[in-house]
Amino acid sequence: MLQTIGSLSTPFDTLSKCPRNGRQLRPAPLCHAQVDAAYQPGLAGLEGFSHLILLYWLDQSGSTDLVFTPPFERGLGAAPRGVFASRAPWRPNPIGVSVVAFEGFDGPGRLRVRYLDCVSGTPLLDIKPYLVTTDCEPEATMGWLEPHATCS
Repeated sequence: MLQTIGSLSTPFDTLSKCPRNGRQLRPAPLCHAQVDAAYQPGLAGLEGFSHLILLYWLDQSGSTDLVFTPPFERGLGAAPRGVFASRAPWRPNPIGVSVVAFEGFDGPGRLRVRYLDCVSGTPLLDIKPYLVTTDCEPEATMGWLEPHATCS
């Protein structure tokens, strides 16, 4: 059973204002993850991590189209893509994931983060530390997205 542990605060109050991914905006805006009091003991030891993985419920995602043409490929004759071959927010289980820069705490249970790409008020499901030894895959490839890949 899923339950929320808090909520996310971003400068984006509507879906149309959200960036396609949190790394598009420079400088990255400051966002917050507010963890409910009952779950704040689980934050012990988080200090010192530079990045976190946030999982959240895309409660405003809308449609659940399983096949679609990504917005940046529309009009280019691109083949339709399956939702599981994309990061599209409309999914059978609309779970979002972002790797965010962690800049410490602004008070009890209030985490300062950057590179978040969701609507303010989005329910927070989980927080995990980003581990270079586990989460980094230097040989990873990006399938059909490879021609669009840039690292900045």
